[in-house]
Amino acid sequence: MMINVSIITITFNNRTGLKKTAQSILSQTFTNYEWIIIDGASTDGTQDDFPLYKTAQITNEPDHGIYDAMNKGIKAATGQYIIFMNAGDQFATPKILQSVSEETAGQSFDLVYGDSYEEQEQESPFYKSAKPATSIHHGLFTHHQSIFYNRLSLGELRYDTKYKIAADYDLTLRFLQRHDKALYIAEPICIYEGGGVSQTQIELGRHEQYLSRKQAGVPELENRIITTKQKAASFLRRLFPNLYWKTRSFIRGQSPSVW
Repeated sequence: MMINVSIITITFNNRTGLKKTAQSILSQTFTNYEWIIIDGASTDGTQDDFPLYKTAQITNEPDHGIYDAMNKGIKAATGQYIIFMNAGDQFATPKILQSVSEETAGQSFDLVYGDSYEEQEQESPFYKSAKPATSIHHGLFTHHQSIFYNRLSLGELRYDTKYKIAADYDLTLRFLQRHDKALYIAEPICIYEGGGVSQTQIELGRHEQYLSRKQAGVPELENRIITTKQKAASFLRRLFPNLYWKTRSFIRGQSPSVW
């Protein structure tokens, strides 16, 4: 049985990025999807392009930040699976949705995820392999744009808007505390556009993850050890990026297909 997907795109004053994302979505060979654009009342000409996105369901109104807008997207979604592909991000290839449909045919998973490409300034995108979803306590195991959430499994869970950076991590952590049927697809799902707040405000994001784990009941000592490891990894990436990526590739290995 063929799945149906809700693709949610959040945008605000990123006209160029939305065009890039639109091209990626509209070029998919699999067409059993709905595309939901949540625009926070952009003032950069984004709205002039809305007629180009004829297949999209567009909401254009002020919001209280990206996670408020993402919650609006979930409320509007009707697909079996939900994925966020925000302005500037792209699907890795035109056949990604087709591949996911084939991998999940006749089955129902709570969560489906895969690898990512991560854009880097003045360099080719880095291939970022996913960790097992069971490693959620140590951070988000892949880019948020490479995760499909089962809409019915998601239920009433929503992004906690008290978090400014790590609400995607927090929602996924709470989701996986309730549901455990996940499928890993060994291919890149997205091309993540770098330079967002999660990469420019790393310290805040790390602190919010700590608070999320604490609220989820992770023991204090374990929580502090995880935070220390995250700081060390961030330090290595900042000062020795080539070594960081090589080390990451070496120790990552292959994630399990189902857990």
